[in-house]
Amino acid sequence: MTYSRRIRPSMHIVHTIADLRAALAGRGRPAFVPTMGNLHAGHLSLVAQARPLGDVSVASIFVNRLQFAPHEDFDSYPRTWQADCDALQAAGCDLLFAPRESDLYPQPQTFTVQPDPQLDGMLEGHFRPGFFAGVCTVVMKLFSAVFFASGGGTAVFGKKDYQQLMVIRHMVQQFALPIAIVAGETARAGDGLALSSRNGYLDAAARSRAVQLSQALRALADAALQPGADLAALEAHALQTLSAQGWEADYLTVRERSDLSPPVGAPQAGQLVALGAARLDGTRLIDNLEF
Repeated sequence: MTYSRRIRPSMHIVHTIADLRAALAGRGRPAFVPTMGNLHAGHLSLVAQARPLGDVSVASIFVNRLQFAPHEDFDSYPRTWQADCDALQAAGCDLLFAPRESDLYPQPQTFTVQPDPQLDGMLEGHFRPGFFAGVCTVVMKLFSAVFFASGGGTAVFGKKDYQQLMVIRHMVQQFALPIAIVAGETARAGDGLALSSRNGYLDAAARSRAVQLSQALRALADAALQPGADLAALEAHALQTLSAQGWEADYLTVRERSDLSPPVGAPQAGQLVALGAARLDGTRLIDNLEF
């Protein structure tokens, strides 16, 4: 990747862990937003949310090879460096950490962070084996780099990656890291589609149909709260409906917000989340709806 410096000097950009730690020394507690770049309004809303939560706002851009399976889109994942820099600066980000792969992984990353098997064995972890180990490993390394000088701070993650947010929270708790994990609401387009970097893979026709995923989750959530609802039957119907619309669905399901376990007894409003993942014309989209 070639890095351009055509940017006003108010946002500092560093590429190495040593330079990041030096830039943060004496600047108080960071408020951190990790990203893989190709930024959209959802990312920028997290940066805006983070800014008042610390003494210095930090974002990272790093496409993490460890969380991609060999058949997934690591090589083709969109890299939009200059647009990302411009957007972060406009959003008021103080410091951008943009390591090259050799900066973050100067040697093979043979030590990894293994997530809780119960959380890792379901939903995203089931359909993307190794994904959460890759996420946890890179996030732990980013946390070590960003919070080294201050001894702690705040990190903001979006709710669109609902299970990822839960995995990171559990990791922070179990390692007793002095980092507050704050959730940001999912940003949506006008038709309700959750904003995602992978939306850019959709052509115009697929983009117009992509909202069907959020609509399916809304219908599933509404049906789940009806007296005598049979969740297994409702989930199966939701999958069939989405498949009939041309999607290849991995899951559409209702779970407890607290631990993503299947509800026991009658579903209770205010405690549940509907989650879904499905492919449309080869592009895999995820979404969720708390209800």
